Parts: sequence; structure tokens; C-alpha cells
Amino acid sequence: MTARRRRRIEIPEEVARSERVPEDLDAAQGDPYTIPSTRRRRTAALVYAAGAVAVGIAVALGSPAGLLILAGLLALLAAWHLVSAWPIEVLDPAALDTANREVPFAVGHASAAVGFDGWRARPVWNVLVFSADDPPSQRGLVRVDAVDGHVVEKYWEAIDSDAG
Repeated sequence: MTARRRRRIEIPEEVARSERVPEDLDAAQGDPYTIPSTRRRRTAALVYAAGAVAVGIAVALGSPAGLLILAGLLALLAAWHLVSAWPIEVLDPAALDTANREVPFAVGHASAAVGFDGWRARPVWNVLVFSADDPPSQRGLVRVDAVDGHVVEKYWEAIDSDAG
């Protein structure tokens, strides 16, 4: 019995060279990766708050009162950074599993990318899925909340085999 080799994305050498594709780029890479924590926004909030306090002290010590506008802006930035410091509790493997359960077809290839929704920048996984048949006959997009894992929205459609 022969093992079936997984299809890979092949980039012609001249295209890879002209587009400066890194040598170590592996389209079949499946190892876990980490994304920067949105909790770092709390650190930025503390810096903005400290700046607002420093400007307030400077005004109290005799600097122009117009600097209070700057203190107010820094305080607003600090508040926004604090309320937008959502924890990412749902990682990409869980988002991929959720998307797999939400579409009415067997999933073959899938990809997840984190994005941010709304003025508070709530993290959301955008999971693109394709059906398992070759070539895929359906595709879908499932948006999974990265904070609590609920499905924000989902969409799927048939792929027109005559197009292209």
C-alpha cells in the first residue's frame, strides 16, 4: 500500500526569486504559533495614564493651563487601551474546530487569522474553510470570538467550477 502524499502549494523558482519569498517558507507548516497578547495594551494604558498625571503635575507647578487638553487626551487614550485589552482565550486550533462544526460540509483545508471588531477592538478569529473534496466544491467563512469562543457569524457557498 502506498502512502498518498499531501498536495502542497508549489511556487515556481523564478516567481519565488522575483517576489523574494524566504527560503524557509513552508506552505505545509502546521506547527503551533503564538500571537502577541492584546493584554500588552494595559502596559500602554499605564504609560498614557502616567503621562496624563505628569502633565497635570506640570500644570499645577506653573506650566500653561492649555496643557490640560493634552492631559485629557492622554487620559482618554489610557481608558481606551484599558477597555480594549481583551484576553485571547480561544486559540486557533479551537477556532478551527468550532468552524469545522459550524459548516454543513466536511472540511478539508482551513486557515485562521485573528482580526479585531469594533471600537474596543475585540479579537475575532476569521476562519476560512474549504470542503474536503478535490477540487473543493464549497467554501465558507466562520468568525469565532477569540474571547469566549461563540460564533459571531458564518457564511458558506458553493464554488463555481466553471469560473476561472
